[in-house]
Amino acid sequence: MGTGQVRALAELAPRYALPFQPQPLQPEAVFGRRAPLVLEVGFGMGDATAQIAATRPDTDFIGCEVHVAGVGALLQRIEAGALTNLRIVQHDAVQVLRDMIAPDSLAGVHVYFPDPWPKKRHLKRRLIQGPLVAQLAARLAPGGYLHCATDIEDYGRQMLDVLSAEPLLENT
Repeated sequence: MGTGQVRALAELAPRYALPFQPQPLQPEAVFGRRAPLVLEVGFGMGDATAQIAATRPDTDFIGCEVHVAGVGALLQRIEAGALTNLRIVQHDAVQVLRDMIAPDSLAGVHVYFPDPWPKKRHLKRRLIQGPLVAQLAARLAPGGYLHCATDIEDYGRQMLDVLSAEPLLENT
């Protein structure tokens, strides 16, 4: 990590990072307003997350990431862009989804370029699997969306198959 990321973790995390807690998140208390809430699973270094939050100031965003350098980088972007609608949970997104996100509470979910686990013996580790998609779909409010993206053709086909098999989702 660079010195800026280290500084951001020390100085900005207390303001913009939420601790993992096995109880439902209260978005109005976190953001100080009532607004649509979007969860991003695995934001990497956070560039796209910050850009999206900046272009959608009327929407609140929670980003989940375990990579410490990525958390530090996104904290820097939050400060640089004065983004009041973005918070981070540095924890496993599956546990965050299960324990912190209430059913029917999300306006959307973003899953951009998850680890493709390209080896055949590792395919079971891919994030977009039926049980997780069912949990994501259950957390979406009526009219909510799940947006997944990959640049790996095989994973894209798997995503489409898994998402199409979830009865709570409709491919629009």
